[in-house]
Amino acid sequence: MKSFPMFIRTSGRRVVIVGGGEQAAQKTRLILKTDAHIVLAAPALEPELQALTARGRAEWHDGPVSEATFAGAAMAFVATGCPGHDAAIHALAVAARCPVNVVDRPDLCDITTPSLVDRDPVVVAIGTEGTAPVLARQIKTQIERSLSPTLGGFAAFAGRVRDAVARDIPRENRRAFWRWVFADEPRRKWVTGQEHHAIGTIKAAMRRGGDFQRDTPGSIALVGAGPGARDLLTLRAVERLQEADVIFYDRLVCEDVLELARRDAERVFVGKVVGAHAWPQQRINDVITAEALKGRRVVRLKSGDPGIFGRAGEELSAARARGIAVEIVPGITAACAAAAAAGHSLTERGVTDSLVLSTGTARAGDPLPDTLRHSGPGTTTALYMAVAQAPRLVADLLARGLPASAPVTVAASVSKPEQKLATTTLAALPALLVRERITGCTILLISWPAETAAADHAPPQTAAPLQIVTA
Repeated sequence: MKSFPMFIRTSGRRVVIVGGGEQAAQKTRLILKTDAHIVLAAPALEPELQALTARGRAEWHDGPVSEATFAGAAMAFVATGCPGHDAAIHALAVAARCPVNVVDRPDLCDITTPSLVDRDPVVVAIGTEGTAPVLARQIKTQIERSLSPTLGGFAAFAGRVRDAVARDIPRENRRAFWRWVFADEPRRKWVTGQEHHAIGTIKAAMRRGGDFQRDTPGSIALVGAGPGARDLLTLRAVERLQEADVIFYDRLVCEDVLELARRDAERVFVGKVVGAHAWPQQRINDVITAEALKGRRVVRLKSGDPGIFGRAGEELSAARARGIAVEIVPGITAACAAAAAAGHSLTERGVTDSLVLSTGTARAGDPLPDTLRHSGPGTTTALYMAVAQAPRLVADLLARGLPASAPVTVAASVSKPEQKLATTTLAALPALLVRERITGCTILLISWPAETAAADHAPPQTAAPLQIVTA
């Protein structure tokens, strides 16, 4: 390392920022995250900085800048916009032995500002020693996804009870107690908005001298993995994967998504593959509840959103019947991902003001559903698991009055490397699916404008041109 990372105390100390323009304002916004006394040294200030001084959040020094300006300061930033002026002021700060950062002059910087993930009092700093600031921002984004926005409040609460823990819990039990607080039930409850429950659980364990075993029941999280790409997961989904003891997943979940889980989590494949039998739903219900009853944190990882054609209702009922805590972590459903990938809106005012999510298949042994009962003028219909039924559904839509020239978007394996997008017409849809060998994980988006001329009901002589886009 050419620079040693450390945290500098700002309480009761000054930070001097020389300059009154936008560059100075940027550094000021950064230091406003601290409790430092900010000194703005410039003959004039831009409006944002003026407002800070008017509120008393910063002190304005409009006189000459000298070595004394920096005496005793924790650090200084120089951002006048004039290279010669910046260099001269840098020399004054160095003479006062004040660590200094000169904006856009790495050769004059004793200190550099990292990318920050702020969960005060938890702060993560990412630096690249000035070599790759864009990379630092990308890493920051990844860490932002993995840390709950409420994590800072949880850390602050832990700090408030630390003395009580030291007093009430024997030394040999404290490490296990804190590990439980930060990695188990209390943290899970806190980051899902159940702060009072988490606090009560922690204090109950403290009253028992650190015995938390009675406060660690198992749980089940039905987690939406989204359409495929792991950067489309929610922050909460990532948190649940990193907390899980065991993960039950199916074939539509990408390996990249599973890599977000903690490395020692058990992974159990419960999906269907070609030539093999699927796990019956009842068996899945039984195994996930059995694991939770052992006190384990169970994640049932489903592609898309668990509540949309994901049989979440059966798993919810199984968990609740056994008194197991269960939650749903929503995910991006395939219809939304397909429209986004195709660059379309699912609804359009005055054209399609209703969205219908429907499926073309049913449970084994059940009759096929009335897939199109809600489709009509003014709707966009998103059809899940409907490729095999496409000829029947096209015939039904034509009989209902949808023009044969109506546009259809076909989206297969959305957001995955093998993604394929096709735009065609209703009449040409079945032939397209056969010709392009489109099967499996595919969404059909069919738009039915609110006002459709009667003349449009006649089938066109030729289908609209086909465009295939492969990711």
